[in-house]
Amino acid sequence: MASPFGSEVATIAEVSLKGGEVVVHDVWVAIDPGRIVNPAIIEAQVNSAVALGLSSALLEEVVYADGAPQARNFDGYPILPPDRMPRVHVHIVESGAPMGGIGEPGLPGVPPAVVNAVAALTGQRIRSLPLSKTRLGAA
Repeated sequence: MASPFGSEVATIAEVSLKGGEVVVHDVWVAIDPGRIVNPAIIEAQVNSAVALGLSSALLEEVVYADGAPQARNFDGYPILPPDRMPRVHVHIVESGAPMGGIGEPGLPGVPPAVVNAVAALTGQRIRSLPLSKTRLGAA
């Protein structure tokens, strides 16, 4: 759960392992952004936030050598490819609270939801990201 920018957000992830790598199948996000103007924009923003959160949890890593980043262009920096994007289920809670943010609030809960799902599956707590750097086995 997270409370960024005046919105309340809860996130759950369903994962499995394939060849020691984490596969995310579904992500559920319940969000209370306060007063709602356009539910379609909220859903689109949450979907995008989930994609960014998954990318950071599963793949993204900045590697430095002598103080300089090794990836000098987007083709050298791994991001989540479309075929690894899971189903995203968005539930908008209409509390009537003052309007909160919607661009970023869907992101902070994604990495911990994935890592907690991995821990429930494997019994192994992961303490660093990205998950692509860790070989995992089911419990």
